[in-house]
Amino acid sequence: MSKEELRKNLDEVIWNMEEARVSLNEHHIVKLVAVGKYSEEEKIEMLYHLGQRAFGENQVQQLDSRMKSLEELPLEWHMIGNLQSNKINRLIELRPVLFQSLDSLKLAQALNQRLENKNQKMSCLLQINSAKEESKSGVSSDEAFDIYQEIKESCPQIELKGVMSIGANSDNKKLIQDSFEITHKIYDRVKKDGAYICSMGMSNDYELAISCGSNLVRIGSKIFK
Repeated sequence: MSKEELRKNLDEVIWNMEEARVSLNEHHIVKLVAVGKYSEEEKIEMLYHLGQRAFGENQVQQLDSRMKSLEELPLEWHMIGNLQSNKINRLIELRPVLFQSLDSLKLAQALNQRLENKNQKMSCLLQINSAKEESKSGVSSDEAFDIYQEIKESCPQIELKGVMSIGANSDNKKLIQDSFEITHKIYDRVKKDGAYICSMGMSNDYELAISCGSNLVRIGSKIFK
């Protein structure tokens, strides 16, 4: 893929984001995190030169490799995939700007303990399984508010910045929209606790997610393919 093809893809995504954002509220701001798992590091560097700064990875190992390879560039790195307990220490060492997929109270407690041992803090989002799908990680939407409060109270090394979810895996737009609206309602409730990030929307549904109030989208294939 050439730089021009990347530019065209990025421009198209940003244009669509703008249309969705303005149709919701012209003052609404949406952040784009480009997900590089489909691509090579040289494409990430090209995107940097096209103005993109925030990038996400699904695996700690790949995040580690890319952060080291591209350390000369002032990139903002997000961890957006499931975190196994045996990779917690490695993630802490990498110090991502945001860990978006904190998907259980148990993981929060384990992460908090290791952060405490290293005298560090980490910014995180609570992942909510608002689509109620067994294949997805995250806390149930019924328990999300209470778990959010419990993490805030019992895990002082974790700085919760908001919530994240993945839209329903369906061709039914209404089902996808419902899952986003459920997450956004929880986000509205935790805003009084300082939450300011509602991460919803990927390549196939980011415009719908923005129309439901998302202010951070995670896009891979629409940019890199």
